[in-house]
Amino acid sequence: MSKTTYKRADRVADQIRMEVADILMRKIKDPRVHGVTVTDVELTGDLRIAYIFVTTMEQGEAEREVFTGLSKASGFVRAELGRRLSLRYLPDVIFKKDVSGIRGDRIHQLLAGLHSDTGDRKPLEGSTEEPNVSGS
Repeated sequence: MSKTTYKRADRVADQIRMEVADILMRKIKDPRVHGVTVTDVELTGDLRIAYIFVTTMEQGEAEREVFTGLSKASGFVRAELGRRLSLRYLPDVIFKKDVSGIRGDRIHQLLAGLHSDTGDRKPLEGSTEEPNVSGS
């Protein structure tokens, strides 16, 4: 029974991810919400809360403005999901910053490398693998 629930939660999360990405791109008129990419959606076991992970290229105050705009738009996004999805219970929508994953770490290393003037560190080489390691 838990396997079926898990698979259904994955399917619903994937559908929500696609719909929210479309809503943010086509329906949201708030100028603060721009350049946002939906990377993942995690649903609670009871499908009542959807944590929507997003990334943005903004930093500092501009990034805070993007998340303020997303927070203000969460009710609209939830209502729009209600029109698009046929679910018994519509989950609450909570936007979170996605800081996980190798890609995010690599971008962070690249940005850190751009801001440091030491020059003795190469963030790209060996960041996740050692390319010149061979046994024979």
